[in-house]
Amino acid sequence: MPSSIEEKLQVDKHTLRKIIRELKKWKAPATILLSLYIPPGRPISDVASLLRTEYSITDNIKLKRTRDAVQRALSSAMERLSMIQKVPPNGLVIFCGENPSTKDFICLMFSPPEPVPVFFYRTDKWFHTEFLEDMLESEETYGLVIVERDQATIGVLKGNRIQILEELEGYVPGKHHRGGQSQRRFDRQIEQFVRGFYKEVADAMNKHFLPLIEKKVLKAIILGGPGYAKQDFLEEGRAFLDYRVYQKINRDLIDVAYQGENGLRELAVKASEIIEKNRYAELIKAIEEFKLHLAKDDGLVVYGDKMVKEALSMGALKILIVDEERNDVEELIEEAKKYGTSVHLLHGDIPEAEWIKKTFKGLVGVLRYKIF
Repeated sequence: MPSSIEEKLQVDKHTLRKIIRELKKWKAPATILLSLYIPPGRPISDVASLLRTEYSITDNIKLKRTRDAVQRALSSAMERLSMIQKVPPNGLVIFCGENPSTKDFICLMFSPPEPVPVFFYRTDKWFHTEFLEDMLESEETYGLVIVERDQATIGVLKGNRIQILEELEGYVPGKHHRGGQSQRRFDRQIEQFVRGFYKEVADAMNKHFLPLIEKKVLKAIILGGPGYAKQDFLEEGRAFLDYRVYQKINRDLIDVAYQGENGLRELAVKASEIIEKNRYAELIKAIEEFKLHLAKDDGLVVYGDKMVKEALSMGALKILIVDEERNDVEELIEEAKKYGTSVHLLHGDIPEAEWIKKTFKGLVGVLRYKIF
């Protein structure tokens, strides 16, 4: 095969977003939808051997309809793999399966815009797109902090990836029942130890989160922990936290039972609703600001391709609101990053979405200063 086949398989993030949207529509009553992720460097021959083995196993599937559907998906995946000689630099992804209700069949093979992180094969009732969704959310980062009186874990959530940044452990003596002034003095000493540890945690948060805030990628900080320690830290830590870090802390504190990676995963799961609300709220706020300046007619709004792109190239755009289905959405996002422009993707769940799409072709913005 010609070497250009690798280039033909490559998709950008805008195309990937459309693919994911389509794949999410597919559901099946049995585990017949095939998802295959092949990381860079994996030999094609190894993957083909695995699929052949899986195909031979399908003879054990008792229900003929299910067996036929799985075999068709595997055959199509093997056929696609036979078209190439090696895995592209970013890896390869294959989705094949049948919709039992409509008898429609889909089989996609492509190389994503970022390297495939894992080798993954599964037939399921849905297509597994989580690793691809991760790529679309790579710029969206949430800080995760679990704090107790003598332990803390600091991490970040990027898409579906959790990374531990630092684990801290302090020394807080156990309680003694001495009575009288000695007990009160000892209690004060314990509180001093706790306050000292909270300062250590706050300093670590400043160190890790301030660079992310300055890069404009940190959306919020989710704070959790067992008992009342997290609320105490929110009050005590304010004296030690940089005001920009403190402002990023979401006030919905979350009960978490563990420290370390397990604790961060529990925190991320419980924070999913907060994170989704935050994205929605940011988009609503941006639209409201656009509507306000539009009503005031103060020269601080732009709309349509010519005005928005010109303002963006000048670095004059403060807020960019763009329909996620536009063909140039990734190009606009990349350009916006150069100037620290806040980007908000417009989707159908927002009441004003249809208005912005029809009236302004799905592209509007708010200026930092007047230019027209």
